[in-house]
Parts: sequence; C-alpha cells; structure tokens
Amino acid sequence: MDYQAILARILQQVDEKAYLTPSSHLPEEHREAMAEVETMLQDPGFEPTEVRAVVRRMYKDGRIDRVLQLSALHVVAASPKVQDWAEAARLVGEQEFAALEQGGPHLDANLASVERHRGVLAYLRGHYETALDYFTRSLERQRTAENFGNVLCSLVRVGEVDHATALLEQIRGSLPPEIVKDLDRMVACDPDLATLR
Repeated sequence: MDYQAILARILQQVDEKAYLTPSSHLPEEHREAMAEVETMLQDPGFEPTEVRAVVRRMYKDGRIDRVLQLSALHVVAASPKVQDWAEAARLVGEQEFAALEQGGPHLDANLASVERHRGVLAYLRGHYETALDYFTRSLERQRTAENFGNVLCSLVRVGEVDHATALLEQIRGSLPPEIVKDLDRMVACDPDLATLR
C-alpha cells in the first residue's frame, strides 16, 4: 500500500481550515437519542437484545432516522459481545443505501459514518491496510477526533508508528484545541494508541 499517498490525503485534511464537529450534522432531538444509545453501548454489561429493541423503538418513535438506526445496530453487531460480522457488513450496506436515499445536506457526514463502520469491521477482522483506507475516506468526509484516532490506530497496526507520530504532531499544531483535546484523551486511554503516548 502507498502510505505516502494516504498520508498526503490525511495531511490535506489537517491543513484545511474547515472543520465539522462530530455531531454537528445531527438535529438536537437525534443528538439526545444517540447519546442515550452511546451510554448503553459503553456499559460493559449491556445486553445486545435490549439495545437493539431500544434503537428500533427510537426509530419507530421518530427520535432517530433510518441512517442512525442502522449505524447503532451495526455497532451492536460488531461489538465484542456479539461479533456477528456478516450482520455488521449487511447493516453497513443498508446504512449506505439509506444515506443515499435520504440525501440532503448531511449526506457527506452520513457517508463518513458508513466508511467508518466499514473501517471498524476491517480493523476488527485484522485487515488493517483496508481499515486505513476506509478510515482515511471517512476522515476526508468528516474531520473528527474519532476519525483521526482511527487513522492513527491503523497506522500503528501496519507498523507505521513514525508516520503516526508525525501525523499526531501535525494535528496538535494545526487543528482546533477541542479536537486536539479529544484526540489526546483517546491516545491516553486507547490501548491501540499506547505507542504514541
């Protein structure tokens, strides 16, 4: 894989002035619902069946749209408790179709989520170069700390620690303080980023 070309694509995102916050594309009512889902998913004792039921109910009640429903269901399917890779792949395909059908001003952010989910699936299955490509695509669509963190994780996994370190320093010198703070928090606690501490 041509890491120099990928790094050039990533650095272009670092150097551009425009920046999207992770939830800026979500209406307020969706943010609240997705925060509830995130809290459930972060609970080590979460029950996949219960989370799926809550997500489906939120969609039925109009608290989240179809794209967000499929995104949340994908996270459940790909979670360490479930590891249903075929279901996760199916859901990300449905999410992409739903995003395209929905269109509108949030299409790029919704497609960034699709690319991120594809990257997560590849990463969890040990295909780190493929994950790096998907995470780079997600970053090109939506510049968030999460997307930068995913790129850094993939670079570390493919043995490009020097590139990851250089990229992290570039990010720290170029991006808004809130992103740097979120990314530094990820580096401090994510075991996949331990070599960058």
